[in-house]
Amino acid sequence: MASKRVLSKNPGRGKSPRIAVVVSRYNATVTDRLRLGAIEATVRRTGRAPEVFDVPGAFELPVVCDAAAMSGRFSGVVALGCLIRGETIHDRVIADSVAMAIQDSMLKTGVPIAFGLLTVDNAEQAEARAGGEHGNKGTEAVEALLDTIETLAAIRDGRETKIGRALPDKLRTEKSLGAKSRARRRKG
Repeated sequence: MASKRVLSKNPGRGKSPRIAVVVSRYNATVTDRLRLGAIEATVRRTGRAPEVFDVPGAFELPVVCDAAAMSGRFSGVVALGCLIRGETIHDRVIADSVAMAIQDSMLKTGVPIAFGLLTVDNAEQAEARAGGEHGNKGTEAVEALLDTIETLAAIRDGRETKIGRALPDKLRTEKSLGAKSRARRRKG
């Protein structure tokens, strides 16, 4: 059965977009910080708080994200969670299925869903990406979502998009870190 697209409803047109944030409770030490980053970024950029929905784990993210997208109430959805690699491939199976289901939902509904699911090797990597040295991926997911909403609105309205804010460039960052490391080795 084909699902209808929600894109035409465009909730919030002409005003701040309404955002839904769906958060996994599993690994809550990390996901609570992702949630906070997402809420703060949404309020900062839109002037309104997102609606937040909890799910037990990462595997449940797609069904609630899809329901939020299908509801027609939201301009976009953010999916937040944290998968830490274990001794089996369970984390990879979950990550792949969640990513595919979220992508399917976006294509089916036309509502953007930001992928804020951390897939890390250990707790230290997770903490570094939840407000630590690698920033807050909850904040970054909201930023990506709002940029996408703006681009979709420009397409609908028949106007060109502006070049947005600078985004992280992993290649540039790695080169910079490599140069700093080489400089430290020369000094030491």
